[in-house]
Amino acid sequence: MLLTLQLMVILACLFYGARKGGMALGLLGGIGVVVMVFAFNLPPGKPPVDVMLTIVAVVAASATLQASGGLDVLLQLAEKLLRRNPKFVSILAPFTTCLLTMLCGTGHVVYTMLPIIYDIAIKNDIRPERPMAASSIGAQMGIIASPVSVAVVSLVAFLAKAPEGQPIIGFVTLLSITIPSTLFGVLMIGIFSWFRGKDLDQDPEFQALIADPESRQYVYGESATLLGKKLERDQWIAMWIFVAAIVVVATLGAFEALRPTVAGKPLSMVLAIQMFMLMAGALIIIFTKTRAAAVGKNEVFRAGMIAVVAVFGVAWMADTVFEANLPVIKEGLAGLVKTQPWTYAIALLIVSKLVNSQAAAIAAMVPVALAIGVPPGYVVAFAAACYGYYILPTYPSDLATIQFDRSGTTKIGKYVINHSFILPGLIGVFSSCVAGYLLAAARGIV
Repeated sequence: MLLTLQLMVILACLFYGARKGGMALGLLGGIGVVVMVFAFNLPPGKPPVDVMLTIVAVVAASATLQASGGLDVLLQLAEKLLRRNPKFVSILAPFTTCLLTMLCGTGHVVYTMLPIIYDIAIKNDIRPERPMAASSIGAQMGIIASPVSVAVVSLVAFLAKAPEGQPIIGFVTLLSITIPSTLFGVLMIGIFSWFRGKDLDQDPEFQALIADPESRQYVYGESATLLGKKLERDQWIAMWIFVAAIVVVATLGAFEALRPTVAGKPLSMVLAIQMFMLMAGALIIIFTKTRAAAVGKNEVFRAGMIAVVAVFGVAWMADTVFEANLPVIKEGLAGLVKTQPWTYAIALLIVSKLVNSQAAAIAAMVPVALAIGVPPGYVVAFAAACYGYYILPTYPSDLATIQFDRSGTTKIGKYVINHSFILPGLIGVFSSCVAGYLLAAARGIV
């Protein structure tokens, strides 16, 4: 009975925090901790300090890249690729936004690409819903495949503390599963999107819209492009510094011997990520004209700090409850997760929708899953299930996609759940989980 009440408190905090948005999710976790400690007399859990510090380092580097203008280099290169192959935009666009997310660690890069993708589609008589909805989903799917995303660095830190007797899955092994499985999922989205919906000349709603000259002008409008924008030398320098830091981190993860020995063991990859991400941000400021004051004012930094608070509050609240009730939880769920470990993926997907954050879902579910006996291999295999907030069209990137599609083809249906993102999301995440499981099985970790 007490555990049920405690779980209800957690759900109430998650529901209300997600509904209020922004910092509310993490702050509501603070209320949950207070209730658990003072009302239920539970010992306070341990906040994930290593995870939080890693997020801060990664966000600082990514925000410095954006402040330097180095992100525009990547966006311009992406636009060149799409405009050279307009007929294949439904497949190339989600790959482009996914790869940008993998490089930058945040799905917020999609906002700049959306008007460009719309322009390419509408000027080539391609239903904009096809590439645009796929691109929004692809951008978010790239998070779990990014070496510098909040979700991945959080997952690496939690896997490093797997219970005794369980294998420790490292940074490179994790990415060797999540990167190809994510790209496979994005490919499935692209193939589906190629054929979805009616062609514009066969769509009566669209034809009725452009029958009015004023509406037609609004739909086709002027071209949105970054191609005419002159890029400065400093922007290229910042981009190469950031990419080089990612390469160094990946190399250190792949070759353990390159890491210095600390207390008889190779340096933790969590610490290596923190060091090189902070250094990348510092080098960008030193070798370019980036104003340090601008770093803390952009969207990447703001979103990253919100993620830190969310992970802090949600993970601390969850750890307080689950650590105190671990014997009861193990007794009730251990048999289920051992015989049907795929149920972990469903739980992760649902929690992700509740908290609208992949990092927060991982912070809430992965420590619990490892504690009750879910093998680390399954946690990695089903990592893509941490993206579930496409189920309802409430996430900012999905809402922005609807607004950028002036043709009205990307939309929320009459019953809300039948919106433009639900099928690409389900196809992408399911395909990624299947591919992740097969890859993990081939590696011998499941």
